[in-house]
Amino acid sequence: MLPSRYVKHSPASHESVSVQVLVLGDIGRSPRMQYHALSVARHGGRVDLIGYHESPPHPDILANPRIKIYPLASPPSLLKYQSIPFIIAGPLKVLWQVWTLIRVLGYQTPPARWLLVQNPPSIPTLAIALLISVLRNTHLMIDWHNYGWTILAGTKGREHPFVKISKAYECALGQAAPTANITVTHAMKRQLERAPYNVKAPILTLHDRPASIFQPLKSHLDRKDFLEKLPETKDFASNIIAGQTRLIVSSTSWTPDEDFSLLLDALVRYAKEETAHPIIAIITGRGPQKSFYEERIQDLQRAGELPNIRILTAWLTMEDYAKLLSCADLGICLHMSSSGVDLPMKVVDMFGSGLPVAAYSGYESFSELVKEGVNGCAFETAEELATILKRLFSEEGSAELRTLREGAKKESDLRWDEEWDRVLGRVLGVID
Repeated sequence: MLPSRYVKHSPASHESVSVQVLVLGDIGRSPRMQYHALSVARHGGRVDLIGYHESPPHPDILANPRIKIYPLASPPSLLKYQSIPFIIAGPLKVLWQVWTLIRVLGYQTPPARWLLVQNPPSIPTLAIALLISVLRNTHLMIDWHNYGWTILAGTKGREHPFVKISKAYECALGQAAPTANITVTHAMKRQLERAPYNVKAPILTLHDRPASIFQPLKSHLDRKDFLEKLPETKDFASNIIAGQTRLIVSSTSWTPDEDFSLLLDALVRYAKEETAHPIIAIITGRGPQKSFYEERIQDLQRAGELPNIRILTAWLTMEDYAKLLSCADLGICLHMSSSGVDLPMKVVDMFGSGLPVAAYSGYESFSELVKEGVNGCAFETAEELATILKRLFSEEGSAELRTLREGAKKESDLRWDEEWDRVLGRVLGVID
């Protein structure tokens, strides 16, 4: 039996606008797609948020009666075993995802006016989204965060047959599928308009902006109260507040496209300076390489390579993570763009909290977000990052650090709600 079809309301009202927001990933770790859902609901639209329900979503998502979560069933644990060759496990996982996507998008959810889908992952998401949009009379919009084929190339190599197939698939679906497209940078928009993508449908650039939960520190008392409460910082709170110990924060997905060894090597170099301030480094996030790097951290500590350096890994609630950013001295971003034209959401959140950053800069779109000497510093090697840490955390560098913090606070004035309303509000029909 074919899925039911969307019937357009005439005259259309804001309340009649319905949007399916799809992410073939963990909803709780997909902030941009959650923000899309909140923006539609804020203007009275109805949202079906579809994805894996693993980490806790944004609290406002759970509290909003106009947003309903439809969880996707995770692939069987058998397909996650590394002992099964990729050539077998990969296709089986895709078949599982095809079945779950069709079941949820086509039959469990009511028909919607719009289907907004995150890319990547592109396989099988884009093909199923196109199929559903045709069957249910739904407008399809792709939110391009990056390219699936470039991420796959990071592990398989660009000449691998699967990578070439993925690239051809993504280019073909990008041309055929959408009513409209969104990109996270102007550089990505320009790239999609050229070969090999040749996307002809309208492309809108919607820069990531921080949600309201990320705010600069209001008072020193708030900083003291939070640092004394958080388990990871309570033993060092007094020294951090006094400026004797520096607090840095990095959020990572623990994947190959974020080379955590850059930060480790930089901290080892930094620790060799006799006059260097002690550092507490809190690393948040989950991912496949976490246990590997935790073991490496322990090895460095046992070897005495990190004197006066404490590296702690943590998994925090959204509220605690936002507060931690506002209390830190410096944010570290290790994001290495596989495509060269995406941007890391974590830097946006840091700016929203008034936190300056030191960020890896070896890709084209970097300057669309981080301005050297204004709101952050750029590096490409561990030596350069170590030099930044030494300079900013020295007595002579305190004025520069204050300048960067002021620049980050200015960036925090640019918020998601205003950007989303300007770019997408009228397109989706929730703003006149």
